[in-house]
Amino acid sequence: MIFAANWKMHLAPDEARSYAHRFLDGFSPRAGSHYWFFPPAVSLEATALAFRGLPEIRVGAQDVYWEPKGAFTGATSVPLAAGAGAAIALVGHSERRHVFGETDLDTARKVRALLAGSMTPLLCVGEKLEERESGATEAVVLRQVGAVADGLDPAALDQIVIAYEPVWAIGTGKNATPQDAAAVHRTIRRDLRSRGAKSPRILYGGSVNLANADTLLAEEEINGVLVGGASLDPDGWRRLIELGSRK
Repeated sequence: MIFAANWKMHLAPDEARSYAHRFLDGFSPRAGSHYWFFPPAVSLEATALAFRGLPEIRVGAQDVYWEPKGAFTGATSVPLAAGAGAAIALVGHSERRHVFGETDLDTARKVRALLAGSMTPLLCVGEKLEERESGATEAVVLRQVGAVADGLDPAALDQIVIAYEPVWAIGTGKNATPQDAAAVHRTIRRDLRSRGAKSPRILYGGSVNLANADTLLAEEEINGVLVGGASLDPDGWRRLIELGSRK
């Protein structure tokens, strides 16, 4: 089980250190569970240091650029992220796609850069409301997965973690039902296995909170959650993890 916290544009370095201290107070990891934190770039090193020495906790970047270095003002390369303590990185989050205009080709380049740098990509995929209402959910999600998976060998595919996050459910208070989410996860898993992946890991993201985490995680197809706003309070995040870990 993976519990991934995306802090988005919140928590400066001092706040990240305070968060880690509060989160760890009373935190008891469960065997087989993993806890991932994605702070903003300015807080990446502070967060990594605050959680240092805890093998069940990994810290990641919210985004990376595919070039290893160069004149790319404002971008963070895979080597720079790794140097600050990142072991994983988000790729293709809906806000990167729909606010910043990233394309499927961009996500594919980033995933390949992460794999080449021995970092774990957490690839986000999901449909917009109009795509869902027109019955295009499966086509959209498989297109986004395929843009990255095409040309990769099975070993590389097994290094990628997928997060299904329907765009219409992010920050809206709405979320797919556990059964709806599981159906999309099943579609993604079937596609990845057809490409040779042995053990695809697929998380759900989209307005996950204390009220719905346990029912979502009760679905066998859901291997964890990617959480935004509900992860910003360390005590609430710890409670959500404890609740979800009862599966």
